[in-house]
Amino acid sequence: MLELSEEQELVISALGDLAANEFAENAFTDDDERPVKNIRTLADRGFLGINIAEEYGGGGMGEFEAMLTIEVVGEVCPDTAEYLYNQQLVAPRAIEMFGSEEVKERYLPGVTDGEETIAIGISEPEAGSDVGSMNTRVKDDGDRLVLDGEKTWVSHVPHSTAAVVWARFPEGLGSAVIDFDWDGVEIQEHYTNMHGGSQSHFYIEDVELPETHVLTRGKEGFKKQLQALNWERVGSATLANSIARCAVSKALEYAQQREQFGREIADFQGIEWKFAEMIKELEASRTLAYRAAIESEQRSRPPNRLQASLAKLYSGEMVESVVSEALQIHGANGYQRGHPLEYLYRFARGRRLAAGTDEIQKNQIARVLKTHGLPTVV
Repeated sequence: MLELSEEQELVISALGDLAANEFAENAFTDDDERPVKNIRTLADRGFLGINIAEEYGGGGMGEFEAMLTIEVVGEVCPDTAEYLYNQQLVAPRAIEMFGSEEVKERYLPGVTDGEETIAIGISEPEAGSDVGSMNTRVKDDGDRLVLDGEKTWVSHVPHSTAAVVWARFPEGLGSAVIDFDWDGVEIQEHYTNMHGGSQSHFYIEDVELPETHVLTRGKEGFKKQLQALNWERVGSATLANSIARCAVSKALEYAQQREQFGREIADFQGIEWKFAEMIKELEASRTLAYRAAIESEQRSRPPNRLQASLAKLYSGEMVESVVSEALQIHGANGYQRGHPLEYLYRFARGRRLAAGTDEIQKNQIARVLKTHGLPTVV
């Protein structure tokens, strides 16, 4: 699809072999258990935090390489790919981009060695897509900062030691890092979503926030935070692409083994057309994600809003469609609880919600067009 450097090829080849040999057997679990063994293996082989600086134990590569790791692992084990997505392109990425040296030294080595997971808390009961309605606040109480509020629909809390939370500062929106074991931080409830993942609701009451734990604050700082959020959207697209690749791979294997009317079902035109449509949609989605990432790295800045939203929107719609067709090819087998396709079907649906709903992405795309017109030809 595109030409990779020799170093990128080596990384992807080694990681693909590792995933096939060590992750395949226990893939497709839905009990929300952190894939501890896989995380440890990735850390031991130097594949965890591949885009985090070497001084914090990472690989010192870029976000594009992080996307490649998500895609190659996800074709075998989507649960492990989701972990890579969250710990390479979401909260830890914000810490490295905006954090003080103290905060980076405190949290990033734990991420790259697989010992710590960092969550991200944005949504509140009355503020999801509308971050302007956020009520979690930081007040300046003389010689200290005090944080109060609540966050909901936060993923991975049971396995996380800390979270990047968005909050309203006196000078505008911003973000900070808090530990879950701090006094005043109380995890109230855990919810289970469709694919078995855990999401949590926690309160923050009168929590003293060290200045060193503030990542961004005020208009300009938060503007940079919003730009960095585009990496989460492109990462979400990459995770969706990996789930779709997994589904197509499973369907192709099944169709070439399953016989009806004296021949493989893969040879029936109706099934061939399904594969043609699936790979058409998947490759278009991968192209959008790759373009957003490559243009970003060429310009040394986060992906732009249009490209990130296009990739996020299209991939979410694509993966739901592709996994559905892959399940259809499996027939009743794929519909059984515990089958990989049944699991992927539930997993895929979340990609149209997480990292910004379809509707929000459409709003973003339309606003860019109304303000700047069509994208340039080159």
